[in-house]
Amino acid sequence: MPVTILVASLGASWEVVPEILGWLAPQWVDVYAHHPQREALQKQRQDWGLEAPQQVWILTTQGQSANDSVGRLCEWWDALIEQLPLQARPELHIWCAAQTDALASTEECRRWREMALRAVLAAHAQACGGKVVLSLAGGRKTMSADLQDAAHAFGAAALLHVVADEQMLRTPGLLDKSPRAWLQPLSAQAAAAISPMVISRAPGEPALRVVIDGQDLRPQDYPLHPTPQRHSVWQPDGRWLDQEIERRRRQAQHLLVGQALVLARSDPYEPWPLLLRLEPARIDVLRRPLAQSTDDLLAAPERWPLADLHRHLGGCLSVEQQRDVAAEVLQATPAKHRADAQRALDRCWTGWRGGAGAAVTPDWPQRLRCAASQLSEQAGLPEPRARAVAAALVLQARSCEDLAQLLWADTEPRVALKSRHPWKFAAYERPGELSGSALLGHPAALMPYARAVVRQALEEGLLYVEWRASPHKYCPDDPVGWVRAFERALREAGAGTNTYDERMALRAGLIWIVDRRQRDKAAQVVRWAVEAHEQRPEFLLGLDLAGDEGTTEPQALAQHFEPAFQACLRITIHAGEGESAERIWQAAYHLHADRIGHGLTLIDDPRLAQRFRDRGIALELCPSSNQEVVGYADPQRPETADLPEYPLQRLLEAGLPLTLNTDNPAISRTSLAQEYRLAARVAPGMSVWTALSLLKMAYQSAFVPARERTALQRKAAQKLMELATHSARHPS
Repeated sequence: MPVTILVASLGASWEVVPEILGWLAPQWVDVYAHHPQREALQKQRQDWGLEAPQQVWILTTQGQSANDSVGRLCEWWDALIEQLPLQARPELHIWCAAQTDALASTEECRRWREMALRAVLAAHAQACGGKVVLSLAGGRKTMSADLQDAAHAFGAAALLHVVADEQMLRTPGLLDKSPRAWLQPLSAQAAAAISPMVISRAPGEPALRVVIDGQDLRPQDYPLHPTPQRHSVWQPDGRWLDQEIERRRRQAQHLLVGQALVLARSDPYEPWPLLLRLEPARIDVLRRPLAQSTDDLLAAPERWPLADLHRHLGGCLSVEQQRDVAAEVLQATPAKHRADAQRALDRCWTGWRGGAGAAVTPDWPQRLRCAASQLSEQAGLPEPRARAVAAALVLQARSCEDLAQLLWADTEPRVALKSRHPWKFAAYERPGELSGSALLGHPAALMPYARAVVRQALEEGLLYVEWRASPHKYCPDDPVGWVRAFERALREAGAGTNTYDERMALRAGLIWIVDRRQRDKAAQVVRWAVEAHEQRPEFLLGLDLAGDEGTTEPQALAQHFEPAFQACLRITIHAGEGESAERIWQAAYHLHADRIGHGLTLIDDPRLAQRFRDRGIALELCPSSNQEVVGYADPQRPETADLPEYPLQRLLEAGLPLTLNTDNPAISRTSLAQEYRLAARVAPGMSVWTALSLLKMAYQSAFVPARERTALQRKAAQKLMELATHSARHPS
C-alpha cells in the first residue's frame, strides 16, 4: 500500500519538526491557524499534493545537543500521538550516525552523508510507490546539503524548508519552546515569524535507475538496520553507497550515450534530445504501441504540449460556441435588419423557425445564401454581414440538438463522403455551413470568435497553432484590415501573435487560403495575402491553396503565386488527399510548397517521396477528416471494414516528415489528442516514441522563423520532461 514518508534532518532545534508537520498535517495540530498567510500556505500545500505522512524519519548526529533535541521531540511526539485516533497515528523512526557530533571532521561528514543517502533510498522502497518528502530545515548546512543531494540522486516529491524571521523570534516571550506549547496553534505574532515552503521537486537521476551488471541499487545492500526501537544508531558497515553512486553514474553515462546512438540508427525520426536522458527501461516502455494502454503519463497525448499546423478557422466552433457568437452578432444588429432577415428567411427557407419536426430541405445552405442576398439588397448591407445576420438568426432560433441534426444528419455515416455520398466534398463541408464564413463577416463576431478558438486551443493543450482562413470572404472590401482586426481580437483573448516568449500560453499565426474553386480571384487574393504579411509578418505566416481538389490543378495557378514567391511567403498546399500523387508533384514543383496538406497519395510515387524526405517537406495529416472525405479502415468502426488501410504506417516506414493535425475539429468532432489516438489505431505499429517524434516534427515545420521554432521546441521539451519526471514518481 503506498504511503507518504517525511525524511527530516535534525540538529539542536527540535521545533523544526512540528513547524513542518503543523503545515503538512494541520489535522494533527494546526500550528498556523493564525498565520497571516494561512490561505496561501494551504493553497501551496494543495498545489503540490502534500499530505500528512504515515511515517516520519528523523536523521541526526550523536552529539549532546542533538540528543537533547531528540528527547524534546519525543516528548512532543508522545503527547501528540495521545490526541490522535489509533488508526491515524503515524510512525516515528530516528537514526543517528555513529561517532558524529558537530560534523567538524571529514570522517564525521562522510558518515552523515552515507546515512542520508541510505535513508532516502530506503524511504523510496518503503513508500511502495507513495511519496517521499524531505525537510531540509534542521541541522547544520552540511546536513541539509547532503540530504538535498540524496533527493537529487533518488528523487523527492517535494523539498521543504522553513523560513524564519530570527530577529522577530528573539522577542522575549514570543515563542514558548516547551514541547506541550507546540500542541496548539501559535499566536498570530509568532506564526507570522515562521513560514514553511516548498523549495522544489527532485526528479531523481535516470542514471541511478539503470540496471548495471544485472543489478540495480537495492536498499537491502545498503541497510539502515531499522529495529522495533524508535531510536537507532547507524554504524558504517564497510560499504559506501556514495562510491557506488559515482561508479554507476560513470557507467550509466556510457550506456545512455550508447542507447542514444542505437536509437539514432534504428529510428528514422529525430527524438526529443532530453528524452534520451531517460533510463533504458523507461524508453523501452515508450517504444511500445501508443494504442496500448499504459500508466506512463508520457503516453497520454492529452497531456502533451501540442502543435497544430492545419486547423481551419471556420471549422473550429462547436454548436454551443456558434450560438454564443450568434448572440453577440444579433445584439449588435439593429432591430430593422433583424426583421428584414426574418422575412427573407421565411421566403427562402421554410421551417427555419421550427424544431425537429419542421420541414427543412437538404438544400437549406443554398436557401440561406439566397436569404442573405435578399437581405443585402433590401437593407444595403454588405453580403458577408447580411449572411452573418441570417445565420445568427438560425442559430438562435433552433436548439443545440436541432442544429446538430440539421448539420450532420444528412451526411451520416461520415465515411468516404467523396465517393459514397452524392454531394461528394460538399457533404464533408456541410457541418460548417453556419460557422466560419457564415459568421466572421460580421465585425461583432470577431471578439467572441477569437475568445472561443483561443479557449479551445488552450483546453486542448496547444502551445502552438496555425489557423487558416479566407479573409477576402469575410470582408471583401478590406480583407487586410480584417486580418489586423482579428489579430487584435486574438491578442485580447490571450493568444500571442508576435515573436514567441515563454510568457505566452499559446503562440498563434494565420495562413491565408486561396480557394482553388475561385480561380478568377486567385491573383488578387495572393496580392492581399502578401500585403497582410508585409504589415503583420509575425502573424500572417503563409499562404494555402484549398478547396475541392478535383476543381483546379495546382500548376494552373502558378503564375498567380509569383508575388508570394517574391515576398518569401511560406506555402502549404492541399494536395493528394483524394487525388493522385501528380497533384502533390505539381504543388512541390510549380507552387514551391514548404508543406503539403494531407498528401496521402505521396507514398504511391517512390521517387517523389524520396524527394520530400530529402528536402524535409512535411505532410499535414488529418486522420479524422481523411477518414470522412476519402475513407479508411478503422478497427473501432465496423462500417469501415471494406475500406483500404490508412497509409500512415507506410509513410512512417518510408521515414517521411509527418505531422498530425485536426483540419476542422468541430466538423469532425475531434481534438488534436484524439487525432494522435486515431492515428495509433489505424497504424498499430506507431509507438509513443514515434508519436512524440511527430510532435517534434510539427514544431520543426512551423511557419515561424527558426529562432522561434527553437524557443518553442525548448518550451515543449521542458514540459515533456516535467511530465516524464512527474510520471516517474507519481504513476497515474
